[in-house]
Amino acid sequence: MKIIVCVKQVPDTNDVKWSSENTIIREGLINIINPYDEYAIQKALEIKRINPDSTITLLSMGPVCAKEVLEYGLSLGADDAIHLCDKRFSGADTAATSKTLAYAIKNIIKDFDIIITGQFAIDGDTAQTGPSLACRLNLPVLTYVKSILDTDSGKIVAKLDAEDEITTVEAPLPCVLCVLKSKQEVKNPSIEDYIKAQGKQIKVVNLEDTGLCAEEAGLKGSPTFVQRAFRPEIKRWCKKVKYDYAKEILSYVREENGKEI
Repeated sequence: MKIIVCVKQVPDTNDVKWSSENTIIREGLINIINPYDEYAIQKALEIKRINPDSTITLLSMGPVCAKEVLEYGLSLGADDAIHLCDKRFSGADTAATSKTLAYAIKNIIKDFDIIITGQFAIDGDTAQTGPSLACRLNLPVLTYVKSILDTDSGKIVAKLDAEDEITTVEAPLPCVLCVLKSKQEVKNPSIEDYIKAQGKQIKVVNLEDTGLCAEEAGLKGSPTFVQRAFRPEIKRWCKKVKYDYAKEILSYVREENGKEI
């Protein structure tokens, strides 16, 4: 079974700076792998334990420093990695990102059974890239995946943890999975794991390699943009109630609403 895991490098801070195009300035920030993508790698490793002949390819789009998350993923147990690294990819919204990933998968990787992504990215929290990628590749997609139950007979069976219910769903292969965090902790790679990872290949890919033209990628290829970015101010007001709780609360509600309840 051939598995692709899409991973992203994100800032490890809320104190970010914004460019004139309202995109995040990532230079000078401490960066980490998106936490949900760690669990995506974990799910791929679980499949590989059941199907030992499986291979795991990491796919990431980002600047030169994004190589760090690929090295980390390789140390966790992935087999190889592809790094989409080109200044013309920068500033991409979720639509341009999914298109670039889709072109890389179709034109460079080509052969796969499962694509796994994190459900969210903590620097954007849109949950759009995974489903958009599935749409561009014309594949079924399972979102809010909590656990994988079965991967036999050309299908996958997974437990989904949506907001209002937990369901068990199956989908034919190939397909896309968008996974949530799980209770099982991701292991910390050892020094030996990092040493082994140094022998694994990270293929660097530019715009021309994907088959995209410059107008389809990055900021130029993004149909949406951030109009304004700001840090929200959290203001809280508290009224202390000491004695007749119900009466005081009811009196306050009546006063605020100006009508009888």
